[in-house]
Amino acid sequence: MLIEFSIRNYRSFWETQTLSMAAGPTKELQEENSFTPPTEGLPKLLRSAVVYGPNGGGKSNLIAALNFMKQLVLSSSKESQEGENIERKPFLLHSHGPSQSSEFEAFFIQDGIRYQYGFETTEKRVTHEWLLAYPGNRAQRWFERSYNPEKQEENWYFGAKLTGPKKTWQDSTRSNALFLSTAVQLNSEQLKPVFSWFKNLVIIRHGEIIDRDFTVKSCEDKDKCGDILKFLKGADILVDGIEIKERKFETFKFPSDLPEELKNVIQKDLQGQSFKEVFFKHQLSDTGDSVSFPLQEESDGTQKLFAYAAPWLDVLNNGRVLVVDELDNSFHPHLVRFLLNLIHNSKSNKKNGQLIFSTHDTSILDSKILRRDQIWFTEKDNNHATQLYPLTNFHPRKDEALEKGYLQGRFGALPYIGEVKF
Repeated sequence: MLIEFSIRNYRSFWETQTLSMAAGPTKELQEENSFTPPTEGLPKLLRSAVVYGPNGGGKSNLIAALNFMKQLVLSSSKESQEGENIERKPFLLHSHGPSQSSEFEAFFIQDGIRYQYGFETTEKRVTHEWLLAYPGNRAQRWFERSYNPEKQEENWYFGAKLTGPKKTWQDSTRSNALFLSTAVQLNSEQLKPVFSWFKNLVIIRHGEIIDRDFTVKSCEDKDKCGDILKFLKGADILVDGIEIKERKFETFKFPSDLPEELKNVIQKDLQGQSFKEVFFKHQLSDTGDSVSFPLQEESDGTQKLFAYAAPWLDVLNNGRVLVVDELDNSFHPHLVRFLLNLIHNSKSNKKNGQLIFSTHDTSILDSKILRRDQIWFTEKDNNHATQLYPLTNFHPRKDEALEKGYLQGRFGALPYIGEVKF
């Protein structure tokens, strides 16, 4: 469960900006769209949040920042060598952007414990890293490291509550790697829940081709396939069954316009291998018999929804956090509402999975399926830096026409369309 995510000096973000999943005091849609976290001392948390803004306003950069944090946690200890650069992207429209560190921090709940984890980094090294845990109401500082550029040395702190061979983990942590990643690689059981939260975080960035393999593999299980079929039917996809066939590569039919040289290369590389092909069963209107169509003959929206099916159900069944850039891409607005309703339904979302997404679909604003504290905006300020802010900053009335107000510019975050003279 995500509570809060903050970022500074990354891509279009300069000063610290924070996305909060904490629910406000309003009672609207309280049972559907918010839930009580399993730890004391916290407000209710939101099941979803949506981010609006113009093209180039920073929506995708917010998601890219969370993805950068995830990837550095998962891979910094094993996929780089000492001296290699960290691929962070600082804010370039300020003279101090490239020289200052970029900062990332997340508050989240994993296995019933609240954590506060963050780090600062330049291209050359991690300059600051910290972790606090809240097994109860009081914070426990488990570790902190900071780099002193004047002395060119790192200062380390380890709390008494962190157990294990801390000195060994410290000595094994490279300057361009995270201590969290290193310690988990060296079998720190205590830190694995923190690492697992990032590992289980599902992020689908704009333009990414969603891997169907997870859904295809799930369809090989009868019960899971039944759930996926229900998911598709609930989205008004007319399909009566799903069939997975394993085929030898030799039986694959190439597109007629594929160059012969490319066919030969592919055949040579994949000779003798097999692959799994998905078929949708449809009922004939006159006889009631069924006919199967390869998935690639279905619409782009249907193919995309099939790819989403298992990850979406996994979020619901296991309480994961799903982050999607431009959820409305290839999806009808009614389909987006269907997906949101699954997240907001306490029966289908028993584990309190969360969805964070960006969209240009303004019709959702007046659909009565979002609370006002679930709506966020991004826009550039006079220094061309992204500002992230919630709708609640404007104190809208409960019955206010939010879509009309947004499109009229009341909440900002709109593109400025100028006149072009030729």
